[in-house]
Amino acid sequence: MARYEHLPIYKAAFDMAGHIEKIVRNFSRYHKYTLGTELRDCSRKVLKQIIEANASRAREPLLLQLRQDLEWFKVLARLCHEAGGFASTRAYLHVSEQVVGIARQNEGWLRQTSKSREGRTTRKISGEAGHGRCEVESDGPADPGP
Repeated sequence: MARYEHLPIYKAAFDMAGHIEKIVRNFSRYHKYTLGTELRDCSRKVLKQIIEANASRAREPLLLQLRQDLEWFKVLARLCHEAGGFASTRAYLHVSEQVVGIARQNEGWLRQTSKSREGRTTRKISGEAGHGRCEVESDGPADPGP
């Protein structure tokens, strides 16, 4: 399994998840078991997705899903704030800043993944069963020549 503890995005998401656990503990009973539970689950899901993306060779779809889940997390945090779940606006702003920071790191990771995927060119062997050993770029149709 790939190591993930060294990733800055993992560290930020782990810090956010720990912070969310502490904040939800102080929610009122009504908010703790409704919005608070969903907020906690969503923060753990973000951590899980980062670990899965790091271990996968096909990262792009996982990072795109992480982008959507982070957007949902932002909306959920704002809803908690509007409903009075957070003890203070300062607590909400801290969570909001953490989510935005993770989203920025995710975008950078996604951009890097897309660039490295585009930078690779696949090579095919032309000829019957590859016996001709003539390598051809797969970027466009091969010129048959004379």
